[in-house]
Amino acid sequence: MREQSVWARLRAVVVGHPRDLGDRTLFHKVSLIAVLAWVGLGADGLSSSCYGPEETYKALGQYTGLAPIIAVMCVLTITIICVSYRQIIELFPSGGGGYLVASKLLSPKAGLISGCALLVDYVLTITISIASGADALFSLLPVEYQDWKVIFASCVIGALMLLNLRGVRESVTLFAPVFFLFVITHAIAIFVAFAVHLADIGAVVERTGQQIGEAHSSLGLLGIAALLLRAFSVGAGTYTGIEAVSNGLPILRDPKVQTGKLTMTLMGISLAVTVFGLLLTYLLENVSPVAGKTLNAVLFESITANWPLGIGYWFVLVSMLSAMALLFIAAQAGFLDGPRVLANMAIDRWFPTRFAMLSDRFVTQNGVLLMGTAALIALLATGGKVGILVVLYSINVFLTFSLSQLGMCNHWWSSRSTVPQWKSKLAINGLGLLVTSFILVTLSIEKFHEGGWVTLVVTLVVVVVAILIRRHYDAAGVMMGQLSKLVDSAQRVIDGPATIAPPNAGRVAIVLVNGFNGLGLNTLYGVFRMFPNTFGRFVFVQVGTIDAGSFKGQIELDALRQTTKASVEKFAQLCKSMGLEAETQFDIGIDSVDAIDGLCRRALATYPDAVIFGGQLAFQQETVITRLLHNSIVFALQRLFCRDGIPFVIVPARV
Repeated sequence: MREQSVWARLRAVVVGHPRDLGDRTLFHKVSLIAVLAWVGLGADGLSSSCYGPEETYKALGQYTGLAPIIAVMCVLTITIICVSYRQIIELFPSGGGGYLVASKLLSPKAGLISGCALLVDYVLTITISIASGADALFSLLPVEYQDWKVIFASCVIGALMLLNLRGVRESVTLFAPVFFLFVITHAIAIFVAFAVHLADIGAVVERTGQQIGEAHSSLGLLGIAALLLRAFSVGAGTYTGIEAVSNGLPILRDPKVQTGKLTMTLMGISLAVTVFGLLLTYLLENVSPVAGKTLNAVLFESITANWPLGIGYWFVLVSMLSAMALLFIAAQAGFLDGPRVLANMAIDRWFPTRFAMLSDRFVTQNGVLLMGTAALIALLATGGKVGILVVLYSINVFLTFSLSQLGMCNHWWSSRSTVPQWKSKLAINGLGLLVTSFILVTLSIEKFHEGGWVTLVVTLVVVVVAILIRRHYDAAGVMMGQLSKLVDSAQRVIDGPATIAPPNAGRVAIVLVNGFNGLGLNTLYGVFRMFPNTFGRFVFVQVGTIDAGSFKGQIELDALRQTTKASVEKFAQLCKSMGLEAETQFDIGIDSVDAIDGLCRRALATYPDAVIFGGQLAFQQETVITRLLHNSIVFALQRLFCRDGIPFVIVPARV
């Protein structure tokens, strides 16, 4: 193997050393138990309590007495969505995110819309979480420090990108202590507020009734409904983390279904209690916005105003710092699930296949970098203003919610003859569809003219780009169909009687293949065509690339190894049928270049005068797009072997 470069050594320090693929406990080591999954995935929903209830409360204007109604609406919504998504977890035990559910239960085009909506939403998840976390921190600082907030938030995005390149478990475990610190401090604050104002509960109920009457007389019944819907909609980001749990099943500890359902329960209870408690404590403490501070900071200062010996100051400080940290953890949902959605769509050829590739730390590195870069652009474009981001946020996730619920309803109805309890299951997802679609329509109407149209336009652009990419891959597949004819003829040679080839010079050819397909056969036949009667022994080298689609468990990796072995051995059978000597070298790995390099050098140790051959698609019109959408592994290997003076021949396959 070649000596490790300075960049590789530096990368090992920053990102970490490659994980051992041969470790049979690998999946156990990189998976998350329910509690850690609650931290890494459930934090998205729980962290929204740092800005969702605040935006809801402020949207009520002078009618803050209606907050208990909104609080009950929030709890009911969380309960309905969580229960309906537990059924999605059961039906999709290997991961039931909105993209997969809509693709499999509705149509690929519905899945495309759902997936693109999720990608945009996860970018905004990162942006709004970090921007809100910066707000929490700068609430503790003098107003003149506000100018540094965007710079600080930008640095945090960069730090989280590096952290996520190290791996999922590492990034989640690091934040677990502050996550629980947030839960404890907020639980204490809510409990103390309720205990102190226990005698005021009746007055709160009376105030709510009084303000309903006041609002009815000044706004009318429709006006009250519009006010409640508007207040409810601006806090709708509270529910976005629910999708992250079902989408994140592949990184959960076995048994994944039970772990996922427990995670969903933990997240649902903690989210409902926190949102309900905060909305009521705002009312009990009669808080109002203060410039440069979050409403939660104002609330906690009010609750602790009479605490002795400076305890209140330290409690507020710890609470705000833990809120900041939790919001940064919430950005993990975008870094964990965004690249996973992107990888699934890349496997289906909606996006470049390189987004399905894993790094040697078993993370979708390209996806992490893309999500982080896009979030940084969104942060700078909005100036990190949470009020603007709240408008852009949450529309897309309810589009995904609605498509997922519709797909589940369609599934239960079509399976009514085989599923005994289909009526109750249909009722649960039907209620979920009713709630999520109602919120989607409300959000679209309420937020459209305030800037929500930007989110819809960006999502539409992403959809159009995905369609164009898929069309390119489909067109390339049609052109590749001409090469696939070689497979049938080669199979007939294998199945036919063996032939004896004429004597030849007996040179050795190392042929790189990626499956028993037209490209590999075109490479082999190219050797015959360009160097007739020259090579008498062939060494076929193939690496099964582990991507996001195959990295699900040890069973999947074992299946990939067997498939790789079977396909490369077919080439050897073909050569032997033609009277030629042949052998194989195969492996599976994350980095195809490194793995192929190792196998080739192993063969060169035995046959030092061998010549290496690799096939490459040759488009008649080479563009930046074709280079982006198709890998250039052969060119990377050619440069690698050229430096060492090893002959390497590229056999073009014109399409």
